[in-house]
Amino acid sequence: MKLSVSAILATMVLFRCALAFTATTATTRRAGRRHIVRSSSTTSTSSLMGRATFLLRPQMSNEQPSKARRRNTLRMTTEDDAESASTVETDPSSSSSSFENKNNINDQIVSCISGDGGIKVTVCTVRNMVNDMMIMHNLTPVPIDALGRAVACSVLASNGMQAEQVFQLTVDGDGPLRGIVAISSGAGEVRGYVGNPGIGDMSLQEAVGKGVIKVVKNHPSWPTPYNGISAIRHSDIDRDVGAYLAESEQRSCALAAGTSVEGILCKAAGGYLVEKLPDCDDATMGKVEENLATLVKKDGGDTLPTNLLQHGTSPYEICEIILDGLDMEPLQSVEPTAKCQCTEDRLFRALRLLPRADVDDILEKEEEIEARCQFCGKVYRMSPEQVEAKYLKAKGDPSKDDE
Repeated sequence: MKLSVSAILATMVLFRCALAFTATTATTRRAGRRHIVRSSSTTSTSSLMGRATFLLRPQMSNEQPSKARRRNTLRMTTEDDAESASTVETDPSSSSSSFENKNNINDQIVSCISGDGGIKVTVCTVRNMVNDMMIMHNLTPVPIDALGRAVACSVLASNGMQAEQVFQLTVDGDGPLRGIVAISSGAGEVRGYVGNPGIGDMSLQEAVGKGVIKVVKNHPSWPTPYNGISAIRHSDIDRDVGAYLAESEQRSCALAAGTSVEGILCKAAGGYLVEKLPDCDDATMGKVEENLATLVKKDGGDTLPTNLLQHGTSPYEICEIILDGLDMEPLQSVEPTAKCQCTEDRLFRALRLLPRADVDDILEKEEEIEARCQFCGKVYRMSPEQVEAKYLKAKGDPSKDDE
């Protein structure tokens, strides 16, 4: 019996953030080929709530904010984003070439803001990353869709954070998918996995089930991480994450994320997050919702905004649609990357959290320690001699990152 990743790494995870769980899809046959069809249609009124309309729309005061004050909000937001992004463009007068992404060949996160500083829009395409994760975890179509949606939501929610800060999403449902973990940093470094990578054909809602959305935000300098939780109501990931942002973090927003999967190939994956910033007036919010209705018509599909992405509409161009008539100004363009943080040293730190007698018992029975990283699939092996040598050099508290 080899030491599984759950036995070694689960203990370590308890000292960090949470685990993430979520999602899925339904399949159909067309012309002898297999296609993925989501059961939650974004063309219905109920499914557009939170995707093409704002959640948590507050009542505005009679006093209208000055334009200078809103401009100051714009400048502060741009400066904060610039400090946290790996590839940044914040000069509105510069060429938009740094935001170009012909046919969405590259994964990309683009953020823009309205001219009055009242609305921020973040759009991502993550198809390449999702296909890489599909190969890495040997995913079937339903888990591909689930993980793609969770990854899109995590990169959207983490945009604008400091580079070292992380956003960890857990959709902890009772369905056969057994959950999803998606973690993204402010620099666009992403990793994730699903609990059951090989489940068969079923709807997204059935695979996810009911449960809770959990979010953990952390930064190396924070004494304790921030934790948030809300109930799963829709079981389609993006609407549940949007509801979490509105309820637990009081962020007035519209969020949509989806994938287009054919067989075991993800043809499009991405989403958008539209956020109301301080001092945004009702007129601006109304205009954005009109533009979102236009976006729904242009996409014409049941998984916003994958039809647009699949037909070559770039994240920057989607921002232009959402902020049409609002003097859009670009903030930043980031290329997200799949990056795992597993190392042999981290594995040994996890071992040190187990009783030494348990480790010795495993070595006596199996003659080595073997563990597989749940995020990237890499297998680590350590002989008894290597384990003993590491114990002799070990110092400090293994539950702390700085040790």
